Amino acid sequence: MKKALIILAALTLSACGSAEASSSEPDASGVSTLRYQGWANQVTLPEVAEHLGYFGGQVKLKWVGNTISGPQDIQSAATGETEFGGAFGGAVEKLVSSGAGIKAVINYYGSDNKEFTGYYVLAGSPLKEAKDLIGKKVGVNTLGGQNEADIFNVLRRGGLSAADVKKVELVTLPPPNAEDALRKGQIDAVALSGQFRQRAEAAGGLRPLFTQVNLYGPFNGGQYVFRNDFIKKHPAAVRAFVDGVGKAIEWERTTPREEVIATFTKIVEGRARTNETTATLRYWQSVGVPSSYGRITDADFTLWQDWLLTTGSVKQVPKSADLYTNEFNPAAGG
Repeated sequence: MKKALIILAALTLSACGSAEASSSEPDASGVSTLRYQGWANQVTLPEVAEHLGYFGGQVKLKWVGNTISGPQDIQSAATGETEFGGAFGGAVEKLVSSGAGIKAVINYYGSDNKEFTGYYVLAGSPLKEAKDLIGKKVGVNTLGGQNEADIFNVLRRGGLSAADVKKVELVTLPPPNAEDALRKGQIDAVALSGQFRQRAEAAGGLRPLFTQVNLYGPFNGGQYVFRNDFIKKHPAAVRAFVDGVGKAIEWERTTPREEVIATFTKIVEGRARTNETTATLRYWQSVGVPSSYGRITDADFTLWQDWLLTTGSVKQVPKSADLYTNEFNPAAGG
């Protein structure tokens, strides 16, 4: 029933979103406008690409609000409220499996030795290893996202049953507030990533139970998706977007850290969104995308398939051709 309601809502929203579809039509100069959701106090790769001129004047971005959830972000793209969205690979698989007409076109986040999600407790916590999370509250940014899949994977690899995994209570929290909830004792553990993890570590008093990079090694975690009908109608815009984001990935990978942070700061200050701060930008360490120019492979999805199948999120994992394409990523190579 829940899945049916989600699909019904998607169909209803798609009818509403279609009314705004003309906003993505190229203007008189051939520029397509792409609506998207951002993240508070953070700078996304498309925002970097636009700032640096990597879209080649073929697309421009239109911010329509913020999200704290990858699954919600790609749902908005699927229903036509935005042109693109990003989420971890398991959420992409789940939405494609439900019948949504979307396709991943480039990786945009992941983990390496500097950038990863860690699962933290207070330094004096009695929790010593991942299995101690059974019966405890863990702060995550959303349900059905990568944090949930990570917890499932680490516990299953530790020999626990699917029934045991369900005993972990997941508490959704906005990323900027997650560390504070842990320090106030409102939760027992918390998932922290990016500048929020770096800030928490700099403040001290926390320790990790486990991290993504220890669990998986370097990996591509999530992809940007477009609707299939948009891809078919506007291939040039999709190609310009993917090329620009791929260049932004490599720019962040190869540019001195201080320059990247200075650019992020300039972008946040220039967009002047309400209640944003640049205070955490100084903790940025890495783009965290292992693959060159964000190239996608089957391996970017297989990590999540045991979680999807065991929990009944999908009955059958989608075919690779239905999940992603590198067609619009000219720099990805072989």
